[in-house]
Amino acid sequence: MRSTHLHLASMASVVLCIGFWTRAKGYDQDERGNAERRALFVGLWPPLLWLIGQSVQELEQ
Repeated sequence: MRSTHLHLASMASVVLCIGFWTRAKGYDQDERGNAERRALFVGLWPPLLWLIGQSVQELEQ
């Protein structure tokens, strides 16, 4: 896996998080909390993937 793949995955997870967050607005009150927690969980991925990509990029050079 290359650093570019991890950087793209990081950006894609931002888009996924925003998608989950906007979809949560369409649920009723009981299901909304679960959908928002899912969006927040996915929202934790971008910094992790980006930093792993930076480490891999340093190893590639």
